[in-house]
Amino acid sequence: MAGRRARGPLQRLQRRSRELQAQVPGVRGGAGRGGLRQGLTGACAVLQVEALRAESAAAAPGQREALWLRCTQLRKLLDENTNALRALKKADEPAPVGNYNQRKEEEEKLLLKLSRQLQKLVLVLDQDKVTTNYAVDDEHHKDPQSEDEKEEESEDENEAEESSEEEDSEEADDEDKLLDDPNVKECIAVGNFSAQQEGDLTFTKGEVLLIHDKKADGWWVAENSRGERGLVPRTYLAVYNEDEENQEQSEEHIEVVDETADGTEIKKRTDSHWSAIRRAIAENDTVEVLATTGAVPAGFRLSTLFQLLQEGNEFRASYFLQPELTPSQLAFKDLVWDSEKDTICPRPTRVSLAVTVCSCKMIPLPGVSIQVLSRHVRLCLFDGNRVLSNIHTVRATWQPKNPQTWSFSPKVTGILPSLLDGDCFVRSNSLSSDIGILFELGITYIRNSTGERGELSCGWAFLKLFTPNGLPVPPKMHELLLNGGTPYERGVEVDPSISRRAGSSVFHQLITLKKQPVLVVKLKSLSAQSKDTLNLLPETLIGSMCYAHLLVFYRQILGDALLRDRISTQSTELICNPILATFPQLMDQPDLMDALRSAWADRETTLKRSEKRDQEFLKSQFVLAYHDSVFPLLHSTALPDYKWAEEESEASRWKVIADFLKKSRENDGALQYLLSSENTHKAFDISELAYDFLGEVRQNNPGV
Repeated sequence: MAGRRARGPLQRLQRRSRELQAQVPGVRGGAGRGGLRQGLTGACAVLQVEALRAESAAAAPGQREALWLRCTQLRKLLDENTNALRALKKADEPAPVGNYNQRKEEEEKLLLKLSRQLQKLVLVLDQDKVTTNYAVDDEHHKDPQSEDEKEEESEDENEAEESSEEEDSEEADDEDKLLDDPNVKECIAVGNFSAQQEGDLTFTKGEVLLIHDKKADGWWVAENSRGERGLVPRTYLAVYNEDEENQEQSEEHIEVVDETADGTEIKKRTDSHWSAIRRAIAENDTVEVLATTGAVPAGFRLSTLFQLLQEGNEFRASYFLQPELTPSQLAFKDLVWDSEKDTICPRPTRVSLAVTVCSCKMIPLPGVSIQVLSRHVRLCLFDGNRVLSNIHTVRATWQPKNPQTWSFSPKVTGILPSLLDGDCFVRSNSLSSDIGILFELGITYIRNSTGERGELSCGWAFLKLFTPNGLPVPPKMHELLLNGGTPYERGVEVDPSISRRAGSSVFHQLITLKKQPVLVVKLKSLSAQSKDTLNLLPETLIGSMCYAHLLVFYRQILGDALLRDRISTQSTELICNPILATFPQLMDQPDLMDALRSAWADRETTLKRSEKRDQEFLKSQFVLAYHDSVFPLLHSTALPDYKWAEEESEASRWKVIADFLKKSRENDGALQYLLSSENTHKAFDISELAYDFLGEVRQNNPGV
């Protein structure tokens, strides 16, 4: 007979919950059988508190004090169990547990609910205890009374006591409902709370907080009087009453344990994205207003990936294009010289594939109160917690007769903008078993009433690149259902109204499934030629296949300057090279990348077959094409600044670019344009020519 399987940490905590349940007066027996439901259930939580209330009503004054002490101790134990539950990780389990995160969240919600109800009962018992003590003290100072008068007063006191308890119970329930009312925004803290993680809001007892988002998990987004925002536990809050006497009465009798009173160190979040997520939380009011007015579905959110792009250059392709240092910082990790071939070594990676964004279907339409400036998909490598690559953007096209369908160009050729190229390459050497591609559909909008601009997420999808056995996902077409909310939320629908309208029959369920928004993508294996091209790029990068060959030229020129031509490997002097100094800027201005792509295509047509096989000659021709096309444009005052999703700016920029390329071809180069008095340029800056590799290289990041 096989031995009993050892309990995992989650099961041990569930058993502890059952033990705490057994300590609650008035409830007998177990909590039932079956998986996680062996712990406390919502029905059990209500029964326990109701039993405690009944026992407190029937208990003598002396017993009530003991009951109050038991309830207080039990609540402390529940809080300890909740903290232990939050500290659990899936990796701690000795055996796989299905739906681990969901079960853990459900258990925590139930524990928080029971703790909250016990807290209210402690308040009732505490008030009764004070009232009883006052009555006993007053008894000693009164004159003797007749037996009849005592009996009448005793009956009156019992009736008043029962009535008071019923009113307290009803008031506690009403207060609980009022606290969860979305219209109630001001709450008062009933105890001290110290932040446990970055993003939590520390507050003190009696502090008034403004609630911005009442999340279902019991952690609410609040703001204090100093304008600081963060997450706070619901169990530490009560409805704010302007009557100071009522506030003092509530604060005087509620005991809340400081969760960090034992000196627990505040945990710093390990991901580097919290600042962007915190910013999205702080600006969530805008989305709430739009959703309330019906301008967008309830599942729309501020774009998480757009917020990351706004934080700096850490998630931009221009950053990942630079060489990465080894942990010792004495050499380059992904830029190595091949002395035999006199060029940089190819770097095969664990993830190297092509993905084509094909289409999006059944995307909900925004309301008429906002104007959509751009529809697009942002994609990056993701492991469920952190973004592991640059964030690449592909713009969608759509037809007025079918606005719920977004289309993408399968392959960009000729003069089509690279921003429309749905054919992308993906490279990464990350060892994460959970690595995949995160797709976030977005719209850039402007509100007609206020002129406010912003970017919303219309849903997201995650495609894992490896199976549970560690094998690569086979190349094929994938139809991915879109999730609402942010990539850090689960179980949110893009448009909940679709499910609410669904009937109970199987037919209606199938119809509803077809109405759900989906993203269609295709994973493709690379040809031998494409592999050779991509292996010369950085180990981590996502970009468009239509300009991958231009990135290879940049990397080869970078290798020549850093590994072959430097006087000494210890030299840190500035390198005079206009291409190295300015090429990364093209990654953030796709229309200039298109200008270079067009100029190089024109020059390639003039080359002989033998010249195309000579790598050194090709590099020299690429340098000439660069100087005759984008380099003068980067510093021309005639070219407006690049602004995302501004149609007028994009059109005027492209006109300037097209006119310049035409003149450059007619005049056999850009020299005449540069020397002409009709054209003006920005004031010269040394950064136009000087490449400071110490300021540009990336530090080694083991997680990427």
